[in-house]
Amino acid sequence: MNAPFAPRAVLNTSPEQGVSPVAPALVRRRLQCYLGIMLGDMLAIAIGFAVIGWAIHGQLGFSRALVYGQLVLPIFLTLALYNGSYSLTTLRNAWSGVARTMMAMTLSVAVAVFVQFLIRPSGELPRLAFVLGSVTAMILMAISRRQMRALVRWRCGAQVLNELVIDDGGPKVDFPGAIRVSAAAMGLRPDLKDPDALDRFGLVLRNIDRVIVSCPVGRRAEWAMMLKGANVDGEVLDDVVVRLGAQGARVSGQHGLLLVSAGPLGLRERAIKRMFDLAFAGSAILALSPLLIVIALAVKFYDGGSVLFVQRRMGRGNRFFNMYKFRSMTEALCDADGNQSASKNDQRITPVGKFIRKTSIDELPQLFNVLLGDMSLVGPRPHATGSLAGDKLFWEVDLRYWQRHSLKPGLSGLAQVRGYRGATDKESDLVNRLQSDLEYLEGWTIMRDVQIIFLTLRVLVHDRAF
Repeated sequence: MNAPFAPRAVLNTSPEQGVSPVAPALVRRRLQCYLGIMLGDMLAIAIGFAVIGWAIHGQLGFSRALVYGQLVLPIFLTLALYNGSYSLTTLRNAWSGVARTMMAMTLSVAVAVFVQFLIRPSGELPRLAFVLGSVTAMILMAISRRQMRALVRWRCGAQVLNELVIDDGGPKVDFPGAIRVSAAAMGLRPDLKDPDALDRFGLVLRNIDRVIVSCPVGRRAEWAMMLKGANVDGEVLDDVVVRLGAQGARVSGQHGLLLVSAGPLGLRERAIKRMFDLAFAGSAILALSPLLIVIALAVKFYDGGSVLFVQRRMGRGNRFFNMYKFRSMTEALCDADGNQSASKNDQRITPVGKFIRKTSIDELPQLFNVLLGDMSLVGPRPHATGSLAGDKLFWEVDLRYWQRHSLKPGLSGLAQVRGYRGATDKESDLVNRLQSDLEYLEGWTIMRDVQIIFLTLRVLVHDRAF
């Protein structure tokens, strides 16, 4: 067995050395714990009914007990998933998990009895075996949940989530189990006009579940804006909360905390979106592989340059990543920083490039970005840091621009299917896209992603592709 989990050590605190994560990732470890606890609950139901059935009626009772276990199990899992039996609260507090499991099991038994009555109103239900089997299953579940505490502590530690306190000159606070870093030592500053500062902040926050910033009053607004695009639960220390007795704010000890940001998707939604991305992108790459090969050869043979154009873009959590496209411009004139948008009759674009841009085929290599986890099929389109709307950088037009990075960027998005794509000659071109992106963040569903993908097929060829 591996060594006990110890997530609280800061791995790199020197601004000169670059930035490493200050904590290990816990999302997969929490998922492993959820699956382990769920498996324990399922075994408890199966064993509870089977043992009692065998003890009372022998082989016949054993067979019947398994049937009733199969009836109760799907009902229990449905109720348990919705009443929070598998949640952060239950990972942190075993007794909370036991209580919620007992409630779900009690309701499951009641539903199973009702279903049995509807299916066989004149049949006899072996009441003693069913009741004793249910009680035994509940006892085994409680025991299993308590024993699983060792698994949770081993995989996730005592706190279960990674909590980070950033000290930027505010009141000194003490949160047991939290990681503490100095903003000055880490080279962190709330500068919304510096993409590199945002990228550094995003790298420090990688794997973090909750961030608390302690800073002077004058810097709270800037830190709040930084947190809104970070895809984490972000809180800013404000002791006025305690004095006012503000409703809806968190109080810890003598300190008040204002929630200023939250990730737009929960764990379940992120898992659904990721599975959809992997299934669709993987299938698309296989289906389109002949086209990808032909285009790659055409780009290569035209001028002998590189097949792919790789450009640094801003992604989730305001972190940089390398985005792939088929190269559509002559290699010597490719604009790595995106300072000059392509225009109609742009002399930099090759004949092959003109075709693949017109048909959006140049974007297909981003399917590999999806597989790598840098992008999603649907989300706000990633932009180069030097992109201009009129004569202003994108974030200079509206500071809410950084909030769009709380989700992974997408191959397509709500703005694109509404026709907001191509060059941003005016500030309004950026504002229209931003409004659509923020609207997408507020109302995500998997069905909306599917709808956007189908709508994208209608605008693959468009008059603003140049």
